[in-house]
Amino acid sequence: MMEQAGDGVVKTQYWHRLEDGRVQCDLCPRYCKLKEGQRGLCFVRANQGGEVVLTTYGRSSGYCIDPIEKKPLNHFLPGTPVLSFGTAGCNLACKFCQNWDISKSREIDTLADQASPETIARAAEELGCRSVAYTYNDPVIFHEYAIDVARACHERGIKSVAVTAGYVTAEPRKEFYRYMDAANVDLKGFTEAFYWKITGGHLQPVLDTLLYLKQETDVWFELTTLLIPEHNDSDQELDEMTRWVVENLGPEVPMHFTAFHPDWKMQDVPSTPQATLSRARRIAMNNGVRYAYTGNVHDREGESTYCHSCSNRLIGRDWYVLSDWNITPEGKCNKCGTKVAGVFEAEPGHWGARRQPVRLADYA
Repeated sequence: MMEQAGDGVVKTQYWHRLEDGRVQCDLCPRYCKLKEGQRGLCFVRANQGGEVVLTTYGRSSGYCIDPIEKKPLNHFLPGTPVLSFGTAGCNLACKFCQNWDISKSREIDTLADQASPETIARAAEELGCRSVAYTYNDPVIFHEYAIDVARACHERGIKSVAVTAGYVTAEPRKEFYRYMDAANVDLKGFTEAFYWKITGGHLQPVLDTLLYLKQETDVWFELTTLLIPEHNDSDQELDEMTRWVVENLGPEVPMHFTAFHPDWKMQDVPSTPQATLSRARRIAMNNGVRYAYTGNVHDREGESTYCHSCSNRLIGRDWYVLSDWNITPEGKCNKCGTKVAGVFEAEPGHWGARRQPVRLADYA
């Protein structure tokens, strides 16, 4: 548990003092340099008393039970409910942000709900959730809170899921993923130009996170790319991205291609046609990706999981409702016996497509 410095404020570890009197936050590749009283771009990490503190510990923009497939994770405890929450702020500046009311919030009033790590873990257990997801905004920026929640959850047998852009430096990344069981990482595009112009970040740190997850951890992870017309959806970019994934992460890492809708600062860009998502899925599979999905559209074929060996439909999906279940208790295709990559239980969950808001004050 991190040292408390006040209401919602905890001292942090990843920073150092500069010769000019400022402090530098070393949590993410932005390396914000802060004078006394200043906040980083994420808004939730600030210089108070010559130290970098997290100002939103224990505070959330709300809690909700979601289907795990909404994260999206299709190969991690399918059909089960996940208790989801986020805080405020973000360390990227994506012009297309679909959760801008949370991630771009600069109002602490957004954080209406408060809960200790132990309360969250207890609520997840009593509500029958197999996992807790740190989502809606990036858990990288509430690093200390997410880790404490994960510790409390593990004591009760509850898994932890990070939904993240992967924009984090090496040392905090190592500590953070020590406590995570699964992750969905946004690979927002595959050019430096896209990352810099559209997200205000850089591509290489995200690739470094993906390589770390594959090479140094046992964390189950899947990738998501929001395809934006005329920005990151060309055949060439999709070909290069999916080839890189297969060559560096392996063919078993699932890829989700999801539809953009006009939002935040890109309201002049049209929504993504379903044909674009199907094209991306086809390119990925042609390049060796075994599990490629479409998202944010109704596409039963693109949502379902198939055996890469015999094409048997392993898990049928209609939005977030599971239909077919053709995976043996040993995690194999029930037709040809091929091992299915992922984390599965003997039986699928039956949560369905429900989204259930929760007040954690009832579990304090």
